[in-house]
Amino acid sequence: MGRELQRAFLWMIFLLGLFMLWDAWQVRNGNPSFFGTPAPVEEQVAANDAGTQTPAAPVADSKAVASEVNVTITKPVVVTTDLFKITFDANGASVARAELLKERQTPDWKTRGLPGLVLGSSEEEQEVGNVVLFDTSAQHVYKAETGLVGGNYPNHRTSFRLISDNLTMKDGQETLEVSFAANQGNVELVKTYVFHRGHYGIDVKHTIRNQGNVAISPSVYMQLTRDDGKVASDSAFYNTFTGPAAYTEDEKFQKISFDSIADDDTGLPSQSKEGWIAMLQHYFLTAWVPPQENNRELYTRQLDKHLFAIGSIVAMGEVAPGTQKTVDSVLYVGPQDQRRLEYIAPNLDLVVDYGWLTFLAKPIYWLLAFLQGLVGNWGWAIVLLTVLVKAILYPISAAGYKSMARMRDVAPRMKAIQEKYGDDKQALNQAMMELYRREKINPAGGCLPILFQIPVFLALYWVLLATVELRGANWLLWVNDLASPDPYLILPLLMVATMIIQMKISPRPTDPTQAKVMMFMPIVFGVMFFFFASGLVLYWLTNNVLSIWQQWYVNKQIEEERRKRTIS
Repeated sequence: MGRELQRAFLWMIFLLGLFMLWDAWQVRNGNPSFFGTPAPVEEQVAANDAGTQTPAAPVADSKAVASEVNVTITKPVVVTTDLFKITFDANGASVARAELLKERQTPDWKTRGLPGLVLGSSEEEQEVGNVVLFDTSAQHVYKAETGLVGGNYPNHRTSFRLISDNLTMKDGQETLEVSFAANQGNVELVKTYVFHRGHYGIDVKHTIRNQGNVAISPSVYMQLTRDDGKVASDSAFYNTFTGPAAYTEDEKFQKISFDSIADDDTGLPSQSKEGWIAMLQHYFLTAWVPPQENNRELYTRQLDKHLFAIGSIVAMGEVAPGTQKTVDSVLYVGPQDQRRLEYIAPNLDLVVDYGWLTFLAKPIYWLLAFLQGLVGNWGWAIVLLTVLVKAILYPISAAGYKSMARMRDVAPRMKAIQEKYGDDKQALNQAMMELYRREKINPAGGCLPILFQIPVFLALYWVLLATVELRGANWLLWVNDLASPDPYLILPLLMVATMIIQMKISPRPTDPTQAKVMMFMPIVFGVMFFFFASGLVLYWLTNNVLSIWQQWYVNKQIEEERRKRTIS
């Protein structure tokens, strides 16, 4: 009976692993998880007017307008702040490129440390530059576009003029405003981008001036356009979602694959009164946050074979002749920093998605952040977090180790029983159960504790995988980026060593096939962890060291109990 339970448990773990690999592959290819470069082609946004009106703003002072720069854009406009280098396209004053000046690209594993020395990488290969989110090139299309619908109004195809003279945030300057304007069909649209020092959220104001003789009812659309290409820094060994996402009051948080947009099967509601739209990739996102409590229409579109858009349309209500109205929104362009995102919009922090393990992962993240605040180092915070989790789960682990130790003690007798009864399964099972009863052994005792621990450790895994603060974070000595693989492979090799030690002090499976499988496990995991982020490997290494100590301690206790029984 014990052998069958062990075999069933191993098969269960193996099948669970296969299922998780399949699920990760689905996510990598843009499909929704079970748990939870093209030529630029654009399409005119069209939608019905809907929603509530925004508060009216006073008519602009004509003298102030006359004093503006008012230069027709003939080439892209580059704006530089403390965090951004943003390029605006002449058509639509759209955000065509956004370089994050405080976020460096992650170098390829093959160019760093030991692999770089062996493969002979050049300095040019090691110089990767800053993270770029929005981008418009022959290889990649990713833009933030806005405009008006509901009539002959300016849109993201319209040529705009620059009406601001300052394009650089100077030292000591807390805000920078850059405005563009376009006229079409007796309507003037003024787009004002307000940058704030130290903030990745950009305030965007759309001011509509009715210069005609009749009332108008335009709507403002905000959309994110992106091709379905993968992010160059994605790892082949663990997968994260790339694609659109949205939050609405009805459907809550949704990740939307490019394939579902192509099939017109997104499940995205057409109307909402609150929420936001976003484009996600590992560690980073862009998002449009329209004014809350305003009805808006939501849409997704396939613009070309490999080009997709997600957008939100907010109705302005009636704008009388000679008056103006303004719609205020926020464009977020930056890292998936949960503490920042909470202040941008309600539930925007949900883009850091832990799936069905969110109820465990959220507290684990906040505990990790708290520990980092205490020790000032994310690496040591990971070590402390692992220690705390192991301490909490110690009673469960100890029960499992005790069961494994007892199984090891009776292994010779189990083998003798197997040899005695041979193929007589009924007699064999009866003899095994009698042995378990006499020795007070639960044959599943070593398996059940692991089942309890799996959700916790999976939650820890996803927290460490998704925590953007680990990018560029030092631990000690050679580990200078916890989000990148160990450049000298020291942590993975140490982890392999700990797995071998664990295998030596654990009961050897009685089944020869199982024993051979267990022998190959350290090698398989070692190769995989060569490519895993250092923070993840540090967690597993710390967990293995603590498990070895726990198992040694429990074995020592059992030996002491056995010695006392012998003496008495």
